[in-house]
Amino acid sequence: MITVPEATKQIIERSRYLTEAMSKDLINYSSLARYIKPELEKMLFKPVSEASIIMAIKRISDEIKPKFVPLTIFEGTPEMIVRSNLVELNLANSESLRGKYKDLSAVYSEENKYYFTLTEGVFETAIILSNDLRKQVMEALKGERILSEKDNLSAITIRLPKENVETPGVYYFFLKSLAWEGINIVEIVSTPSEVSIIFEDKDVNAAFAILKGLFPIKNL
Repeated sequence: MITVPEATKQIIERSRYLTEAMSKDLINYSSLARYIKPELEKMLFKPVSEASIIMAIKRISDEIKPKFVPLTIFEGTPEMIVRSNLVELNLANSESLRGKYKDLSAVYSEENKYYFTLTEGVFETAIILSNDLRKQVMEALKGERILSEKDNLSAITIRLPKENVETPGVYYFFLKSLAWEGINIVEIVSTPSEVSIIFEDKDVNAAFAILKGLFPIKNL
């Protein structure tokens, strides 16, 4: 049968927010014990004392050592570009769709002031584009099976240092704060030197403020 320390460890290690906070000594053990007590008792099918949970938490806290180090690749606030009036099209993959990539590229290259990304997955392809290109793109996609369309989107594109590809936790650094504040992410599109995070229009202003707030203002 599972023990109190084992069950406690399962609950704590399930949450990256919690393990990070514990590694920085930001957690009150008594409060945490009271919080996880109901779930522990369900897992163990018996009452569990708060003291035994606290003891288990203290033991686990000594074992929690983050494998990442604080990010040092950003010398200051990175360039962030906001694009609005976007739409996402999700299409079923097909040989005919792949044959139309050239036509789609032509639409984009003629109108390069607009936003356009294409990501081919295993089963479907996502196209995120400026709504002004929608008519031309839909014409080029005639005959393809469109799985879904989503309007009223915006993108925040963040320029990344070249060290990004060899540094753990860069995306987590941005995404954890958005998740903590309840900001929904519709899509993520990345290259080695940039990442674009797609939001619903209603969330983009709050998301931008959160991302900018990750970087302290330096005195001149």
